[in-house]
Amino acid sequence: MFLAAFLIGLREGLEAALIVGILVAYLHRQGRPDVLTKLWWGVGLAVAGSIALGAVFTFGAYGLSFQAQEIIGGVMSLVAVGMITWMVFWMMKVGGRMKSELEEGAAAALAVGTGWSVFWLGFVSVGREGIETTLLLWGWALQPAALLGALTGIAAAIVVGYLLYRGMVRVNLGTFFAWTGAFLVIVAAGILAYGIQDLQEAALLPGPFSGHPITPTDLRTGDVLVGPTDGPFWMASFPFGWAFDLTGSIDPGGFAGALLKGTIGFTPLMSWLQVTAWAIYLAVVMPRFLAGVRRNRAARLAAVAAKAAAATAAAEPAVRAGAPDTANSAPEPVPGDATASAPAAAPTLIHQ
Repeated sequence: MFLAAFLIGLREGLEAALIVGILVAYLHRQGRPDVLTKLWWGVGLAVAGSIALGAVFTFGAYGLSFQAQEIIGGVMSLVAVGMITWMVFWMMKVGGRMKSELEEGAAAALAVGTGWSVFWLGFVSVGREGIETTLLLWGWALQPAALLGALTGIAAAIVVGYLLYRGMVRVNLGTFFAWTGAFLVIVAAGILAYGIQDLQEAALLPGPFSGHPITPTDLRTGDVLVGPTDGPFWMASFPFGWAFDLTGSIDPGGFAGALLKGTIGFTPLMSWLQVTAWAIYLAVVMPRFLAGVRRNRAARLAAVAAKAAAATAAAEPAVRAGAPDTANSAPEPVPGDATASAPAAAPTLIHQ
């Protein structure tokens, strides 16, 4: 859980730090340090608003019934999955243009004249990252390991962002966002599974908590059927029973259970609907994400090759202009040759 929350905090925090760094550098280049105070006000209010939103989501649900809490938790998990998926593909698409787009927005904001448009640019840009982080971490907010991981990741992102701004370190952001994007896709599949379980417990989706006649049960004991071989026939537990029950060998509250839950979304007891949704999400989203990463990498390599070819083509005329003209230059006399004592021919001038 710590690792998952740390990487989420690091990625989202680094995106926000890059946004702030780009805007601050642009304002300095334009000779408008007087607007920096308004930018920092926008950033600060965006951070405060994200924290307040997280507090409302976390503590506001305590006065609700169990079913209402599960419905809110399930719906928020589905919203988080949608936002993660959109954010990963959005960053993959516009990551290379983020600097130019932010600078264009800052230029338009400065053109207004008052500088308060820069406040709103910082507020909206950083607030979007804060809301995404809040939704991603909302389900883990009261777990100490997850909270510590998220705060550590955000702190590390601030440090890295400052070092990048100062030019003290260099990070391959394309590689960083590719690896963390792939990890977030896996995390999103796990959040989808959590959300489905919450909605099943709230009786909004059919499953092991629905009871007879929806839930497949053992006619003698009344227990919910588990796995493909439990019951009167093969796959009798599908689709509204348990897919597997490993609670006897993996403690859900132990280290292994927490690690698997926080990384790949695995819990020792999962329903068929959870497992199916988890597998379908990964089967659909992960190949598209990896294909996009490969396209971006090929595009970057092609751009580097084109730039190198253009530089080589530009250097060739200068090389040819500085080369000696062997066709018009006189041959050097060879010692002992009959022409060695003859007057040397006038040298040919090469105009550069």
